[in-house]
Amino acid sequence: MSEDRLITVAIHTYEHAVQLKNLLESEGVPVVLHNVNLSHPVVSSGVRVRIKEADLPLALRIIENTEIFTRPDTPASTAKKVFVVPIDFSPHSTNACDIAFHLAQRHKASIKLLHAYLDPYVTTESQLNDSMTYDVANAELHEELDSESKKLMKEFSDKLRQRIKLSELPAVKFTTEVAEGVPEEVIVEYAKENSPEMIIMGTRGTDTKERQLIGSVTAEVLDSCRRPVFTVPESVTLNRIADISHVVFFCNLDQEDLLALDALYRLFSEERLDVTIVHVPSKKGTRNAEAAFDKLMGYCAEHYPRFNFKAAHVSLPGIVDDFKAIEQQQRVDLIAVPNKKKNIFARLFNPSLAHRLLFHSDIPMMVIPV
Repeated sequence: MSEDRLITVAIHTYEHAVQLKNLLESEGVPVVLHNVNLSHPVVSSGVRVRIKEADLPLALRIIENTEIFTRPDTPASTAKKVFVVPIDFSPHSTNACDIAFHLAQRHKASIKLLHAYLDPYVTTESQLNDSMTYDVANAELHEELDSESKKLMKEFSDKLRQRIKLSELPAVKFTTEVAEGVPEEVIVEYAKENSPEMIIMGTRGTDTKERQLIGSVTAEVLDSCRRPVFTVPESVTLNRIADISHVVFFCNLDQEDLLALDALYRLFSEERLDVTIVHVPSKKGTRNAEAAFDKLMGYCAEHYPRFNFKAAHVSLPGIVDDFKAIEQQQRVDLIAVPNKKKNIFARLFNPSLAHRLLFHSDIPMMVIPV
């Protein structure tokens, strides 16, 4: 077979054939239209859309996912479930997209790529001068920042579409949004208004995170957002759900543990996972903690049959070190942490376990608000 041999990939009316031709050629697939009534092309029927045989796999990939390659970036998605991926166009944003697209495909959801940019002038000065007139120079700076952010978003989106076209990513519909504001505030506000299924965020390595203990966008989102957050460290390559086989789940032996376990079970709706349940003792202590833990293990075995459960314990002063010991004994693919809401002063003086693990572990983490 000759790779240059033309084959018919579709037969349409003239109008639809031209639309398909434009779409395929915009993605690098040459197209020839056959059986066109040259004297009255607009009334032609049965127009053949023909391509080179070598281009067939790529053309079919595009045709099967027309919405992804033709839809504009900005309209809101019509899918009921949405996974939000905050991005800053860095490699760890790409890491987050890898797992987000696979999760979205599994749960028949769409993706919202969200980028926030901060106008440095707004953070330091008022946008009005003494005579209450708008500063033209700063207006131009603002417009430049907005334009550059949208340009970067388009380039990032085009790369994702190219990866979808090459079957490197699942064919998941996605939209984009660029907003001005403090990134963590933009993310939390978006979550409040739209209730996404989950927020999936790329994070830096522990060395970098420890140097940025104050002001971490991910940490602020973990502490403030009331939607599940899935973090993906830049040092981890997590491309598929199947890459996750062992989860460490931290529990407090209270009712909220069951809500978090339900969320974990729903997320991994088709996987058979090994789940190590780690009891985190409270400062006040838990009456009959051993009996309560045994009861929880029994409940898990009965209600979550796809998961294989085992137990582990940590001490209160050395939770992070004890977890590292667990990690050394066996590979841990994901940390799952129920996260109770705290006020700003409590977060400042007594950071949550999720907050602490974020800065001391390079393992993906699912933080579940309870």
